[in-house]
This record gives sequence, C-alpha cells and structure tokens, in this order.
Amino acid sequence: MTEHTVDLDKHRGMAAQKATELRRALAEVEANVRELREREADLENRMMAVPAASWAEAATKARYLLNLYAASLPVEDTRHRALVAALFDDFARLSEEA
Repeated sequence: MTEHTVDLDKHRGMAAQKATELRRALAEVEANVRELREREADLENRMMAVPAASWAEAATKARYLLNLYAASLPVEDTRHRALVAALFDDFARLSEEA
C-alpha cells in the first residue's frame, strides 16, 4: 500500500469536476443554513423566555422583529419599508437621548 493519496477529481472530466464542486458547495450552504436557523431559533427562544429589563432591551427585541417583517415585504412596498426605517431612526434618536 502506498502513502500517497490519489486525487480522484483529476481523473474525472471537467463536467464531472464542476458537478462535484457544485454539490460540495451546495452541501456547505445547506449546512450553514441549518446552523443559522438553529441559532435563530435559540435566540428567539431566549428572547421569549426572558422579559426585557429596560426600554433598550425591548427596543432590541423590536428591532429584531421589525427586521424579520421588513425582509418579508415586497420590494414595491416602499411605504411600509419607509415606516420601518423611520422607526429605526426613532429608536436610534431615543437611545441617544436616554
């Protein structure tokens, strides 16, 4: 037995190499998406379990929820997008005043 590894990709055609690279990249993205969803679920569970101790903490939860809402808006819904942006500006201004 030899200690040299054989790179099987070199023995495949270019189309097969590209297909393999694509499958590997897709598997990596899917794993990252699953991990992200798990982390989001953990964050949301913690946000629901612990009441906000201040207005700043409540605003942080509201920002998170508003970002989810804004991400679901169609691009054409400029009115609601502007409303969310104005609310974020209000949060920033009020946080500075506090």
